[in-house]
Amino acid sequence: MNAPRELFSYRKFWAHRFGVAPQLPMSRAEMDDLGWDSCDVILVTGDAYVDHPSFGMALIGRLLEAQGFRVGIIAQPDWTSAEAFTALGRPNLYFGVTAGNMDSMVNRYTSDRKIRSDDAYSPGGEGGKRPDRSVLAYAQRCREAFKGVPVVIGGIEASLRRIAHYDYWSDTVRRSVLLDTKADLLLYGNAERAIVELTHRLAAGEPIHEIRDLRGSAFVRKRVPDGWAELDSSEVDEPGAVTPHPSPYRSQPACEQQSNPVVHSLRELSREQREQVVVRMPSFEQVKADPVLYAHASRVFHLETNPGNARPLVQRHGEREVWLNPPPVPLATKELDQIYELPYTRKPHTRYGKAKLPAYEMIRFSINIMRGCFGGCTFCSITEHEGRIIQDRSEQSILNEIETIRDTVPGFSGHISDLGGPTANMWRLHCKDEKIEAACRRLSCVYPDICKNMGTDQRPLIQLYRKARKLPGIKKVFVASGLRYDLAVQTPEYVRELVQHHVGGYLKIAPEHTEQGPLSHMMKPGIGSYERFKAMFEKFSQEAGKEQYLIPYFISAHPGTTDEDMLQLALWLKQNGFRLDQVQNFLPTPLAIASAMYHSGKNPLKRVHRKGGVVSVATGLKQRRLHKAFLRYHDAHNWPQLRHALKQMGRGDLIGNGKRHLVPAWQPEETGLDIDGRPLKQGGARKSKPKQKQGESKALGQKREAKPGRSKKTSRQPARRRRSR
Repeated sequence: MNAPRELFSYRKFWAHRFGVAPQLPMSRAEMDDLGWDSCDVILVTGDAYVDHPSFGMALIGRLLEAQGFRVGIIAQPDWTSAEAFTALGRPNLYFGVTAGNMDSMVNRYTSDRKIRSDDAYSPGGEGGKRPDRSVLAYAQRCREAFKGVPVVIGGIEASLRRIAHYDYWSDTVRRSVLLDTKADLLLYGNAERAIVELTHRLAAGEPIHEIRDLRGSAFVRKRVPDGWAELDSSEVDEPGAVTPHPSPYRSQPACEQQSNPVVHSLRELSREQREQVVVRMPSFEQVKADPVLYAHASRVFHLETNPGNARPLVQRHGEREVWLNPPPVPLATKELDQIYELPYTRKPHTRYGKAKLPAYEMIRFSINIMRGCFGGCTFCSITEHEGRIIQDRSEQSILNEIETIRDTVPGFSGHISDLGGPTANMWRLHCKDEKIEAACRRLSCVYPDICKNMGTDQRPLIQLYRKARKLPGIKKVFVASGLRYDLAVQTPEYVRELVQHHVGGYLKIAPEHTEQGPLSHMMKPGIGSYERFKAMFEKFSQEAGKEQYLIPYFISAHPGTTDEDMLQLALWLKQNGFRLDQVQNFLPTPLAIASAMYHSGKNPLKRVHRKGGVVSVATGLKQRRLHKAFLRYHDAHNWPQLRHALKQMGRGDLIGNGKRHLVPAWQPEETGLDIDGRPLKQGGARKSKPKQKQGESKALGQKREAKPGRSKKTSRQPARRRRSR
């Protein structure tokens, strides 16, 4: 791999003389106004075009513009024909294709595979503006529009499908998106380094099929090139006899030497051979036919995600090889600052007029201060896309952006809606030793415990918060991004600062579950960490004289979760007075470790074996619906299903009208779903709430006597039923 080059050190392309575009063009008329006869790069995206650094196409477009290239945008094109893809003419260098900020399948379908009616990244929030598997559809149309133009795919949808992957929506293992799209190159992760180098090399006349040394890229080749040694990880490790390793000092006859030796351990290779080692994963055909091998492949993949020690991966698809180069080197603070200081208008394209874009309204006054997450939660795709190493912006760059929003964004009222990122309180948290970081293969820096080499001091973040809210014209700075509470409690001063100055009445955090079984498969801390943070939150809120609340998020039907686990979570929710409004079942996304658990019933967090190590997985619709119902134990529609499940589990003692009961024995009229999720038939199992007898407490189901001094009439009045909280 080439050594990383500073992002803004390239000589600008000749077209920089056209200057900065007020907004990147979306039509030939706009190109004419800019004096362009053609675009060097055309970006095709499934999102509406918003010229804001939180939108991928705007960030990449402005970055390439800063390198001197002319960049056009085709946003949410009509994919039923190639006509919409010819709107800006033939690009000089390539089409860049992305589904947008969200995976198109996650964007359109719920965890129950039902179609969503809206799309936050479309004008007016209107759904149906992008096709399923958008990257595939757009790439095909680009090929049809202009034959021979290179197609480069990227963004989160392509990133999560760069190798053979489990596809929840079709319930099968699909091959790499490279083969389906016939793309020339796939750039995964935050691909600024790769796309800048690629564009300059293509502009210099280098053919795209010869560019094979970009970090963060994937491509198809016929075979492994000569000179590479293959570390074979294509089979599950099985116990057996130990084969002695050959002596590294033994000379090997020329007739026995191989240009591409295949080994099962690096000890079998000389030091020189180890410099060019590619890891052989199980083939597409193997993982498609064998879920155990799929889990093994997931483990192999995730152990090669640290830019400091990752080796190339290769996976055979039929007669071709999908080759993954190691992940990109993270951007330095100076580079990230320069990216966020590019001349964005911070507004939607004028084409949309007064139409509202929900995603834009959400981030309009927010600021991204960092990238990446070292939490490693198995259900989350941030790590697979952005990596574990935190890339942070400088304090001054962040403060400058606050002032830019204050001075230029219409409608600003003095409130910064969010100062955060993938995890709000990981800013400036890094491994204490760069050498240790480069050699580490841990999947999480905070599970099962916080690594002793990981810095946890959040006092620099306190100083940032204080400086931000002291800026002229700034009334309030909120922190609305996800918070890692097990890190927060390491610096109590940070929790105090957050709670007393940056919470708007409610703070969302995600314990995800209470039971150790599910938590261990999520790589999340125990509920004790949440309780510790909760105690701090309430203490500091009380000190400030504020009435504030924690809003916890939980996942149902996650791999490793049993019915008993969900029951215990429901009891915990009732005991703590939580009535969740919106809940969601676990949604398996491509490449996530939890998705491998869901598909295979094995745990890739440990060595995968064919015997033992089975993970409890709720795959059936009835069980997934039950797990979701436990989270909403208070919803009368779920009571029939919960009563049935409690009886099946031998926990009928939790059915009744008392405080210790989870669900009542009675059923309100016109409510209730059966175990198949269908409304109960009129006159069927529905029961009205039983009439209360004189002197009986509705809440406790116990007799109580009238207090002395009360009239007979008063004592006969029914007590008000207390709601369980």
